[in-house]
Amino acid sequence: MSLFLALMCFINLFHKSIYHKFTLYSYLKMSIAKYIEKYKRLGIDQTINKELFNHIAVVHHSTVLEGSTLTDVETAVLITEDLTPKGKPLSYSLMVKDHYDALVFALEEAKRKSPVTVEFVRELNARVLKSTASVYETVFGQVDASKGELRKGNVSAGATYFPNFSKVPSLLENLIQDIDTRMSGKLTLEDKVNLSFDAHFSFVSINPFYDGNGRTSRLLMNYIQAYYNLPLAIVNEKSKADYIQALLDTRANQDITIFRSFMHMEYAGMLKKEIAEFEKMQDLNRSNEWGMGL
Repeated sequence: MSLFLALMCFINLFHKSIYHKFTLYSYLKMSIAKYIEKYKRLGIDQTINKELFNHIAVVHHSTVLEGSTLTDVETAVLITEDLTPKGKPLSYSLMVKDHYDALVFALEEAKRKSPVTVEFVRELNARVLKSTASVYETVFGQVDASKGELRKGNVSAGATYFPNFSKVPSLLENLIQDIDTRMSGKLTLEDKVNLSFDAHFSFVSINPFYDGNGRTSRLLMNYIQAYYNLPLAIVNEKSKADYIQALLDTRANQDITIFRSFMHMEYAGMLKKEIAEFEKMQDLNRSNEWGMGL
C-alpha cells in the first residue's frame, strides 16, 4: 500500500473515531450558543407575525413527519384562515389543527412555568389526537386515545420493539422525575438545550401511547425550550430518514450524544437560515430607505 493510501485510510478512520464524534459534537454545541445569542440580539423573535409563522413551521414539519401531505402554504392557510386544501384527506387537516392547538397549549403552560407531569403529557397527547383518535379494545380493557390514556398493549415500529406496556407507567414517571430534577437545578444554555433533546428522545423511546408519540415528544421538547425562552427547534421534514436513523443508532449504541448531535445540526441549520433571511430583509429595507432618500 502506498504512503498516500495509508494516510487516506488513517484519515478515514480518524473521521469515524470517537474522538472525532465528540469534536464534532463540541463544535455543534458552540454553534448553537452562537446562533441563539445572535437570534436574540437581532430580535428575530420580536418581529411582527414571526412567532405565528414559527409556530406554523413547527406544526407543518411535525405533521409531515407523521404522514400529512399538506404543503407549508396549505398549513398556513388552514391555521390562519381555517380553509382546508382541496383534494386532500380531511384527516391531515384535522391533524394539523389539533397539533397547532396542542402547541399553543404547551407554550401557554411553559409561559406559566407549569411543571412537567404525567397529567401534562397525557393532556398534550389528548390534544394532538383530539379529532383523529381511535378507541382500542384490549384484553386489559378499553383505551380511548382522545383522553390521553396510556397503551395497554405492546407495540413495535419496523424492527423496533418498545417497552412492555406494563412498564410504561413507571418508565414515564421516572422520565418526568428526571426532567423535574434537572429543571430544578441551575442550568447552562447547553444544559437547557440538551434537556429538551433528551426529553424528546426518551419520551418517544418509551412510546407510552398508541398514537401521536412522535408529535407529543416534539411538543415536549418545544415546551422545555419555551420554558427557557429559547427558539423552538424543528425536525425538518426533509430530515425524516436521518431523524429515524439517529433514534435507532442512539438506542442501539445507548449513546445519547448521537441523537443530540443530530438535533444540534437541525437546530443550528434552522437558526442559521432564519438569521440569514432576517439579515437579508434588513439589507433590503436599508437599500429601499437609501433609494427613497435620493
